[in-house]
Formats: sequence, structure tokens, C-alpha cells
Amino acid sequence: QVQLVESGGGLVQAGGSLRLSCAASGSIFRIDAMGWYRQAPGKQRELVATITRGGRTDYADSVKGRFTISRDNAKNTVYLLMNSLKPEDTAVYYCYAQHVPYGSNSFYDYWGQGTQVTVSS
Repeated sequence: QVQLVESGGGLVQAGGSLRLSCAASGSIFRIDAMGWYRQAPGKQRELVATITRGGRTDYADSVKGRFTISRDNAKNTVYLLMNSLKPEDTAVYYCYAQHVPYGSNSFYDYWGQGTQVTVSS
């Protein structure tokens, strides 16, 4: 089993910054892709950013140029630096990780419990 624990959410004014962290722990063999999704009230969960084990990144158009995803493979941790935050960024942010067990060619998705980000206008 793999557990993901997020931290770094909170309340910030528009134009401000926050940095989210998500650390994976447990019986880890290898973690491939990691990333962040978010879900605002009354809306579907949407992809924010992803990063491969090799460092290739992808972003939602709405956050390009403002958010930066990074990871530390040695610590099994993914980060999301959010700059120039807007009220529409308000949501619960969830991290995820694709874990490949030892001896397996398949990966399994794990999710964090979510962290609230609120941007006031």
C-alpha cells in the first residue's frame, strides 16, 4: 500500500503564492507519474499538472505560466508552486501517484486526501 499526504494549502489573497507538497510513503518500489488535480464546488475534478519520473511536465491551459510542478524522486515527493493565484483557482487540490510494484508491469493510482486552497479577491 502507498499513502499520499498533502500539505501547504490555505487562504491567500489574489496575486499571492502557495506551495503544495505531497509525500508518498509505504511499500514503494517505483513511482512513475505524479501530479495534481483539483475540484471546485459543483464542478468536476480537473487535471492541473503532471510530471513524469524523468521530469517531463504537462499543465492545464488555465495554469500555464503561473504554476510549476516539480518532484524529488529520492523523497517520493511532488510539489506544486502556485503563483499569481486567482479566485478561480479556489478548490480542493488532490495529488496522485502511479505506483509500479516490484515485479509488475502495471501501475496503480493512489490519491491524497486533498488540501483546500482558497483565493480571496
